[in-house]
Amino acid sequence: MKFYSSVCQDVSKIITQRYSTSFSMGIRVFAKELRAPIYGIYGFVRLADEIVDTFHDQDKGALLAQFREDTFKAISAKFSLNPVLHAFQEVVNEYRIEHNHITAFLHSMEMDLDKTIFDQAELDEYIYGSAEVVGLMCLKVFLDGDENEFNKLKPMAQALGSAFQKINFLRDIKSDYDERGRVYFPHIDYHSFNDIQKKEIEADIAREFKIGYEGLLLLPKTARLGVHCAYKYYINLFYKIQALPASIITDRRIRVSDKRKIYLLTTSAFQHKFGLL
Repeated sequence: MKFYSSVCQDVSKIITQRYSTSFSMGIRVFAKELRAPIYGIYGFVRLADEIVDTFHDQDKGALLAQFREDTFKAISAKFSLNPVLHAFQEVVNEYRIEHNHITAFLHSMEMDLDKTIFDQAELDEYIYGSAEVVGLMCLKVFLDGDENEFNKLKPMAQALGSAFQKINFLRDIKSDYDERGRVYFPHIDYHSFNDIQKKEIEADIAREFKIGYEGLLLLPKTARLGVHCAYKYYINLFYKIQALPASIITDRRIRVSDKRKIYLLTTSAFQHKFGLL
């Protein structure tokens, strides 16, 4: 069983590396004991997201319902023949990840099946499930069962996850609309999206970044550098988006180059090494 679990963890690691160079770079600088659990969480999240956004020739609703059922069966049985779910259930059971966080995440994935326009309450609900609870799952791993610290850092982790997600929405606003007819931000018409609306969204993101950064500095050293790398990537992406007019954001996807990502990783490691984090 130990060998099978190791193989399943490797599958989640490969999924993370293939789908997200940014998160992979961050995970590589976590303390060694944190890497497999975080890969396990990301593999699970990525698989659910693929069902919603990629498998267009399949019955996505049926697939997602089956995925939900298989997820909780795996958690209950502490085993699955699906390697991603097997790796994930190990993380859930070892770190006592709350089942309502998993349910909230899957609910947000379900919202993506038929929701294309969001009001503020729906957006808040979606971001909580799609981003904030993922941050809380990771926080459980980082703190290794310290409930007092978890409750203290919980709102900060949620703010950082929300900021990351809203930046994703801005970065992907064109593909979300072109491919899915979806606009996440309330009261935004894709064709008339303007700089005033963009600045309002950016002010909200900046506020959440500030709260999230305060929490980042309170993380254990085993996790702080990895989260800081993700923070540095997203805030640099944020700065690039801020510098551009709304007309450019709706015309093309903005990205941070791989060369820049390596530079950000190096500077974060320097700050961490010399106690500047």
